[in-house]
Amino acid sequence: MNILIVLAHPSPKSFNHALAQRVSATLKRRRHNVFFHDLCAEKFNPLLSSDDLVKDRIIDSKLRVYCDEVSEADGLVFVHPNWWGAPPAMLKGWLDRVLRPGVAYTFEPGDKGEGVPQGLLAGKTALVFNTSDTPEQREKKVFGDPLELFWKKCVFEFCGIRNHFRITFGVVVTSSAEQRQQWLAEAEEIAVRYFP
Repeated sequence: MNILIVLAHPSPKSFNHALAQRVSATLKRRRHNVFFHDLCAEKFNPLLSSDDLVKDRIIDSKLRVYCDEVSEADGLVFVHPNWWGAPPAMLKGWLDRVLRPGVAYTFEPGDKGEGVPQGLLAGKTALVFNTSDTPEQREKKVFGDPLELFWKKCVFEFCGIRNHFRITFGVVVTSSAEQRQQWLAEAEEIAVRYFP
């Protein structure tokens, strides 16, 4: 299988990096073809330009690579922290620019964008590994877990992905080395379960 892993965290020493590396290594050992992108290390430009809004035109050659990999991938894996109830701006910009019309969704002929989109990523599987410093009970009670709605409804189901799973590891800031090792093992088990 082709698996695209997208990591969005600025620190190479972060637990997010450890998660992404562990999942990548696991999938490679299982003979999957892994496209791995550390958006911060790659200095991905998250700013949506007016050129990006033209449906059938992708000028940026780096952007074309991401779009092609999304199309070729059987599975998508996103690794990021929960910042302000959302993915980091770097990842949000990647989603804005890469999951574009003609790549991730389309509209019926004659529909100018006011109708219901048709997802082009049907049949793919998606995983999201989040980290958080907010206890789970508080996240759900006070904030309503906005990342769940964002990934499930606004991204995956919008683009036609029905097989998806998201997990949050936390509280990272007060976790022990032993706890982080358990979380890495859990992430590995999830990756193997969804991408045998």
